[in-house]
Amino acid sequence: MSELSRLTKMFEQNKISRRQFMTQVSALGLMAAVSPALLSGTAHASVPKKGGRLTLGCTGGSTTDSMDPGTLTSNMNQNLNWQIRNNLVEIDHNFNAIPELAESWGASADAKKWTFKLRKGIEFHNGKTLTAEDVIYTYNHHLKKESKSAAKAYLKSIESMKANGKYEVVFELSGGSADFPFILGDYHLTICPAGTTGQEWEKGIGTGGYVLENWEPGVRAFAKRNPNYWKEGRAHFDEIETLSIVDTNARTNALKTGQIDYMDRVELKTVHLMKRMPGINVIATTGTAHYTMPMMLNQTPYGNNDVRTALKLAVDREALLKQILRGYGEVGNDHPIAPVNKYHAKNLEQRKYDPDKAKFHMKKAGMLDHQFNLHAADAAFAGAVDAAILVKEQAKKAGIKINVVREPDDGYWSNVWIKKEWCMCYWGGRPIEDMMFSVAYADGAPWNDTLWSNKKFNELLVAARAELDDVKRRKMYEDMQEICRNDSGTIVPMYNQMVEGSSDKLGHGPVSGHMAMDGMRTGERWWRK
Repeated sequence: MSELSRLTKMFEQNKISRRQFMTQVSALGLMAAVSPALLSGTAHASVPKKGGRLTLGCTGGSTTDSMDPGTLTSNMNQNLNWQIRNNLVEIDHNFNAIPELAESWGASADAKKWTFKLRKGIEFHNGKTLTAEDVIYTYNHHLKKESKSAAKAYLKSIESMKANGKYEVVFELSGGSADFPFILGDYHLTICPAGTTGQEWEKGIGTGGYVLENWEPGVRAFAKRNPNYWKEGRAHFDEIETLSIVDTNARTNALKTGQIDYMDRVELKTVHLMKRMPGINVIATTGTAHYTMPMMLNQTPYGNNDVRTALKLAVDREALLKQILRGYGEVGNDHPIAPVNKYHAKNLEQRKYDPDKAKFHMKKAGMLDHQFNLHAADAAFAGAVDAAILVKEQAKKAGIKINVVREPDDGYWSNVWIKKEWCMCYWGGRPIEDMMFSVAYADGAPWNDTLWSNKKFNELLVAARAELDDVKRRKMYEDMQEICRNDSGTIVPMYNQMVEGSSDKLGHGPVSGHMAMDGMRTGERWWRK
């Protein structure tokens, strides 16, 4: 492969930025050979048109899914959520916080008081006009004592919320939060009408570009374009059908035969074959997504850090990257902050496969004779079962015995994750470090799937959130990544690219790496050519 071809492939797979691409091509004197469309960003773009149906095939849907925004877990209901609802803040494809239902915001000098001005004249699908009351009700839904919302950890610093008239909300925080607008862009925090409760969540009433017509959890959802949608140049389709297709082969066949227009999580073993299929585009996007193997510290013997360290050392990350991801990603270092995140600890020593050290730590813990159960299903991620079997074989060289327990795909997130002692897991990541740590690693966080608690880590989390000096803040987040690497119950073997397939009859702009399926905004940002 020529150097230009290699750089072009990296650019098209979002492995390098347009600026990096142009700099390297210029240095090689090859700029004249580059397609003008590639440089302008129009290589895959077309002029947006209204009309037609979009059919999505998604992984992870379960019959236990709900449209209560605090409980969203699967790709199916996360994507559906942003078809029908909006946040105060949107995270764009460049990981910037931009206005959505809020038209502007501002903060006090210490970032403890935030004021958000709402857009006027926006209607919910039921005809109710959006006001500050709806915003406050929505956030209190996540904050109430009995709430199990994953966003509760994000919002717990809010000491008070009050409406200043109908179209302004003032937040008083317990401490400074430099990233507060990013938090309000989280997918759980879509705004719903005040008074929504119980089964009313399943109606999916929101302010979004599509109105929910039918919703069968874990099976199918159907929505039609909102004729009163307030966003210019968004929500182009007449209707969207969202299907849960857990089996990768079934999703691939559905795309190949035209039954669906877009699928997430392409089977990487056969992605080279999909690239040859007429009428199909493969999209590989670098973002914050990563695969994990959480161990629950309240279950024996995972409370022992020598056991955790041994299992981390017993994983051959390079082999997993090559065999499971086929190179579409990067090796992980046992913390969740991805290379694209602002404060990624790039100088932190990379943990490597070391069976001898793994055996040393497991022997020190007195657990060399223990059989570890690793629970896996491809609902966790495509290739999760194969990955678990590879880890089992890798650990044998350290004398560590692993039994791979194959679990059903349906109900995996409700029956296995945060219930079984050690399992395979997938995270879409978060655009900022505070959000990722707050939802999954902070003491008491609702999705702390290892029940890990580290005093120093938790102190740094609070301090970094309020620190406005960028140099000091970076050091804090780098220290937190090191603590995670050395002490937490989470193995992070790989950061994965999001590799997805679409019909070439669809048009789109720049693809977001914020979450899967163009930041879960395919319905709003894509169109039929």
